[in-house]
Amino acid sequence: MLDLRTVSVGPMDNRCYLLTDGRDGASGAWLLVDAAAEPERLLALLEEALPTAQRGEGLVVTTHRHDDHTGALAQVAAATGATTAAGDDDADAIPLAPDRRLKHGDVVTVGAHELGVTALRGHTPGSVALLLPPGALPGPDGEVGHLFTGDSLFPGGPGKTWSPEDFTSLMDDLEERVFAVLPDSTVVHPGHGETTTIGAERPRLGEYRARGW
Repeated sequence: MLDLRTVSVGPMDNRCYLLTDGRDGASGAWLLVDAAAEPERLLALLEEALPTAQRGEGLVVTTHRHDDHTGALAQVAAATGATTAAGDDDADAIPLAPDRRLKHGDVVTVGAHELGVTALRGHTPGSVALLLPPGALPGPDGEVGHLFTGDSLFPGGPGKTWSPEDFTSLMDDLEERVFAVLPDSTVVHPGHGETTTIGAERPRLGEYRARGW
């Protein structure tokens, strides 16, 4: 089983998500979604969840290129030796060149657990989400899937886009790659603010499309 911890950092209240595989002598692997800001807080969170002596391989996934999601990336990677990854079309714009360039349909791992990579083009060209399927977390949280969406989907709609074409691209990807394939129970963990579910957002898709943002 994995452990999931969340912390809000930086002036834009970015949500960072830490998955660790440290229960009952497991691999000690870990994955951080967005090393956004305040590296000392992120490293303290990691130490609390998985002390250095128990720690295995680490991976930091950047959901997209924007500065508020990459501010602590270099420091966290240097301090931990973690592998870094980001969407292929955003990789060249990230301050620390990622070790791995992610494409739609790729898989990243935390120990024996796999997370699927979903490209959601629009907020930025290379935005990615990560899907943790049911069964990976303990208790009731393990009964549902968990989707880490960066700034591509929030409670109340898609993330900001800068042209009608970008908005259409993001809505198309959300409808085809997220809402068409995931059950209503799936929990959405955005890059800012509170969680939502696919079921809570699904009835409003037409509204989002019609309003254009």
